[in-house]
Amino acid sequence: MRRNLLLFVKAPRLGAVKSRLANDIGRQEAWKFYRGTTRRMILRLARDPRWRCHLAVTPDNFSGHEPFWPLPCRVIKQGSGDLGARMARAFDAMPPGPTVLVGSDIPELTTGHVARAFTALGRADAVFGPAADGGYWLVGLSTRARRTKPFDGVAWSSPQALADTIRNLDKGHSVAMLETLSDIDMGADHTRWRMRRRGEAYPV
Repeated sequence: MRRNLLLFVKAPRLGAVKSRLANDIGRQEAWKFYRGTTRRMILRLARDPRWRCHLAVTPDNFSGHEPFWPLPCRVIKQGSGDLGARMARAFDAMPPGPTVLVGSDIPELTTGHVARAFTALGRADAVFGPAADGGYWLVGLSTRARRTKPFDGVAWSSPQALADTIRNLDKGHSVAMLETLSDIDMGADHTRWRMRRRGEAYPV
């Protein structure tokens, strides 16, 4: 069966992305970070022939076609509701087969991470890429696990998000874990990322 990769993307509009980060580094810098990170992610992941790429976009009046990511990805709308409802809707829109979903604010995400997620789905029903804050930067579900409701009632943007999602999986579903990565939500996250890029140690 075909492998499906879902990229969760928000319209890169000034003042409408990375609001918590913008509070720390300013709207312009947060917009530049999101726009650049999203472009690089799409160009990096959508070209890989090992999976078919889909953009799940929000808001629904955003076409999903931008001149700075000129790749022919299929575009679907996230629709309304909280993050869980929108993620569930995106998974439901996919054809049969293992499906992996990633966000667009993980600058260190590589094709290797996605490939390892699909490999894990060959032996597990679900795979997660845990984030340091208790959430996750990747979730992958087998066709069997997609029939459950793993995103219902999850406390999003909380330290319990990953634990809540795993708890929702039916008993008997196996779970695999990838390495921990950091999403960039706050100014301190952005500073640490920039220092990692330069090979510098972040003071504790």
